Amino acid sequence: MARPREFDAEVALESAMELLWSKGYEATSLDDLCKVTGLSRSSFYATFGSKRKLLLRSVDHYVERRVPNLIETLARPIPVHDAFAALLRDFIDRIVAGSGRRGCFLGNCAAELPRGDRGALTQVRQGLGRTEAVFREALARAKARGELQPAADVDALARFLTAGIQGLRLVGKVNPDRSTLEDIAATMLKCLK
Repeated sequence: MARPREFDAEVALESAMELLWSKGYEATSLDDLCKVTGLSRSSFYATFGSKRKLLLRSVDHYVERRVPNLIETLARPIPVHDAFAALLRDFIDRIVAGSGRRGCFLGNCAAELPRGDRGALTQVRQGLGRTEAVFREALARAKARGELQPAADVDALARFLTAGIQGLRLVGKVNPDRSTLEDIAATMLKCLK
C-alpha cells in the first residue's frame, strides 16, 4: 500500500500567497486555493481556518520572506546611497522582466482590503512598518558614518523611501518602462545625498 504524500503547510502557504498575489484576494476563489495547495476544502479549513485567515498568514509569510533580503542588501559595506540604488535597480529589473509587475503584495492588500477590515489593515501596516524599520536602521548607520547631512531626519527618510518604493512598484504594474522607473528611482535617491 502506498504511503500518503506528506503535507507541507509552508509549501501550501507559499503557493497560496503567490496565487493571492497574482490574482488578488477577491478574485481568488476557495476552489483556486484548494487547487494550488492540493488540499480538499475540509483540509483547507483545518489548516488555514478561512480564506481571510490565510490572507493574514500570507501577509506575515511575505514579510518574513522579504525582510531578510532587505537587511542583507542594506547591510553591505557600501554607502547607503549605493545600497538603496541596488535595491531600486533590483525592483526595476524585476518589473521590466515581468515578474515584478504584480506590485508589492502588501501594497496590493492595502489597496484591495475593505477599510472596515481593521485587523487585516493593521497587519499590512505592521508589515510596511517592518520595511520602514529596516530602512531606518540602515539610514541611522549611514548618518553615524557621516553619509547623510547631520540634520537628516532618518524617520522621515525611512517613511519616504517606504512610500516611494510602494509608488515605484505601483507605477511598474501599469507602466513597466525602464526609463520611467529609473527617473523615479533617481529622484528618490536624491534624498540620500
